[in-house]
Amino acid sequence: MKLGAQFYTLRDHCTTLECLSESLKKVADIGYTTVQLSGVCQYEPEWMRDELKKNGLECVLTHWGAGDILADPVSVIEKHRIFGCNNIGLGSMPGGWATEEMTHNFIRDFKETAKIISQNGAKLFFHNHHCEFIKCADGEMIFDKIINAFEPNELNFTLDTYWVQMGGGNPCEWLEKLSGRVECIHLKDLEMVGMEQRMAPIGQGSLNFPKIIEAAEKAGTKYALVEQDNCYGRDPFDCLKQSYEYLKSLGLN
Repeated sequence: MKLGAQFYTLRDHCTTLECLSESLKKVADIGYTTVQLSGVCQYEPEWMRDELKKNGLECVLTHWGAGDILADPVSVIEKHRIFGCNNIGLGSMPGGWATEEMTHNFIRDFKETAKIISQNGAKLFFHNHHCEFIKCADGEMIFDKIINAFEPNELNFTLDTYWVQMGGGNPCEWLEKLSGRVECIHLKDLEMVGMEQRMAPIGQGSLNFPKIIEAAEKAGTKYALVEQDNCYGRDPFDCLKQSYEYLKSLGLN
């Protein structure tokens, strides 16, 4: 399993092409070899291909606009392939936090598109938050509705272990449940600061990452992507470095 940096962590440092180029170099200097592109400025696929090559990086996943994916999935696939990425990600339920009605609309809207993406040899990924663990009126969890609506080859999941924990789930159990559909996962730790629950560099909070990594490997995860949505005033590059060093101590690279 390879370590990667989720660039949403660095979004404030990626608002221009110049800044994005510098951030890619800094991430490579930390030791990361893979990245997920999310929350960064607009870029041409050819530009990104060259920047990744220059820094010895591989983009293994993106977060892409739902509207673009629905409008022309084949074009989105072609753009991804220019910079060597086969995995197209949705950062959340289109429209915001998942509700029962939005889940119904998501399944309706993306069912055919997911098939087209799969038929063209690419993969569509859905990233969870805590709200997918809410139960619908019929007693079924939103997350289960999404999982059961798509065939394994149609929809994969960027399982975010922090948000699973926030939603009241067990990350290891969900990794086992989604075995074969979690090629990419998100990792960030959870710490308590006074009465406030915060995101933290990995190894500095309460999540059991040795067990999570073991469960991820059993589930077929290829890429463990470090994401810290909020660094609470700390340098996000330092946070990524601390997470990298801790995960490397567990045998990842």
